[in-house]
Amino acid sequence: MKLLDDARMYARFAFGLRKFLKTRITPDEARAIVRANLAQREANFLRVLKRGVYGYRLSPYRPLLEWAGCELGDVERLCRTEGLTHTLRTLREAGVYVSFDEFKGRQPIERGGRVFPVRARDFDNPFTKSSYVGESGGSTGSGTRVSHDLEHMAARLPIRLLGEQFHGIASMPRAIWRGILPNAVGVNNMIASGVLGNVPRKWFSPLMARDRKPSLKYRLANEYIIRMCRLYGVPVPSPERVPLDRADIIVRWMEETLRDEGSCHVSSGVSLSLRIAVAAKELGVDLTGAVLSGGGEPPTEAKVKTITSTGARCLASYHFSEAGAVGLACTHPIDCNDQHLVTDHLEVFQYPRKVPGSDVTVDAFTLTTLLATAPKLLLNVEIDDYGVIENRSCGCPWEELGFTKHVREIRSYRKLTGGGMTLVGSEMERILDEVLPAAFGGSPQDYQLYEEEDEQGFTRRSLIVSPSVSIDDESAVIRTVLESLGKSSDSADGARALWTQSHSLRVKRMKPVWTNRGKLMPLHLASRSKAAVENAEAQD
Repeated sequence: MKLLDDARMYARFAFGLRKFLKTRITPDEARAIVRANLAQREANFLRVLKRGVYGYRLSPYRPLLEWAGCELGDVERLCRTEGLTHTLRTLREAGVYVSFDEFKGRQPIERGGRVFPVRARDFDNPFTKSSYVGESGGSTGSGTRVSHDLEHMAARLPIRLLGEQFHGIASMPRAIWRGILPNAVGVNNMIASGVLGNVPRKWFSPLMARDRKPSLKYRLANEYIIRMCRLYGVPVPSPERVPLDRADIIVRWMEETLRDEGSCHVSSGVSLSLRIAVAAKELGVDLTGAVLSGGGEPPTEAKVKTITSTGARCLASYHFSEAGAVGLACTHPIDCNDQHLVTDHLEVFQYPRKVPGSDVTVDAFTLTTLLATAPKLLLNVEIDDYGVIENRSCGCPWEELGFTKHVREIRSYRKLTGGGMTLVGSEMERILDEVLPAAFGGSPQDYQLYEEEDEQGFTRRSLIVSPSVSIDDESAVIRTVLESLGKSSDSADGARALWTQSHSLRVKRMKPVWTNRGKLMPLHLASRSKAAVENAEAQD
């Protein structure tokens, strides 16, 4: 039955793809669509709520709303009198929200003694049609299956078109360093670029089928989508394997393209962009005229400094796989991760959330989808991120369009805990990104904090240092980390004291562990991914 369902899904996708690739949109039309969506936010939200929640008996939000005593008429009246944000906050205070673990299907929804079992797929939009399946990044656990809908992709084309124009990359020679299915980012890039008229010339992929061993379905689907795009006139290149330690291949392509055409754009992710920059510096290649863009993780000042030191521009974006773009880079930023919240299709607000296993409280981001084309329907869904949201005038084209809210200093509160001691992630990131490279050499991609459990269940911490960094005295590295923690916050000093007492921090000479999506997480919880660690050690 599952095989038949997949066959039907891809048949619908092929039919929809032909229509989608004929889509054409002008900048003026794109502006008009975005402004209309901004003006109709409340109406769009109520339309989704009426059909996708109250009108869909299997919606996981229905029993939650019933438990809270919230009828459709109540929500409609509140929204029309008090506005969308106030309405969603009122629902949140009434217990109508979904935590990150509940949304991922890792635990049931529990409110007031009631238990509502849920699965990740229960949050799928039941009304999407021409779609294919990929997986989210799974930065805090296994990835989640996400349906990628062509109708929703079409709805987001105006934002993509305008963003490329605002940043001057719309007509640049382009390449991507993105994975293949089940990582859907590469496929999404190719399909969308086919409509916008600037298909990447190269598809570099850090992982191929032989690396990850995806199911036969994903291997066939990737080739199927490429062939269908070509059949409909879009010259999608075949993926070319470029492992993480061969960024020089991409640098050489950029060098040649810059020499011949004066500019180029590579879409990857922050960690992968950093690898390109480091390779360029090692090869002595000037990347002036190039743009490195992508998201996947927050860019730190040190990473961006390394990237821009090559002459390239760095553009960051903020995406949540199940919702799409959350923030897009400001053209007049005040820091390296200053972005505009894309409020035409999402409502984002902050609500206090106690970090699991600690007494720390952060203002977590809470998301609600506003468009009926969204692959997942979100109603006050907490994601594991927090940061700064502010209204600020910047004078850039996004503001002129109507996006006045900025988001920056984005961090994941899931990276705040470990081994019974709370440690703010940004504090450790600063040490890994700035202090250690300055003291011992190398770059931010050469250091990582690594946690694992031993056979007795004790948490052991290792400071991974790449073998490429020459260190005479490993104890000096430990002292530098501990001294830096002691000069930071009270909680960081507490971690320093605990680690000093337990002698639990040690240096481990191996390559830092990257995720399957090409992310280098500063704090790697090895107990969740022991196989990845063993593979990394075997490569040395």
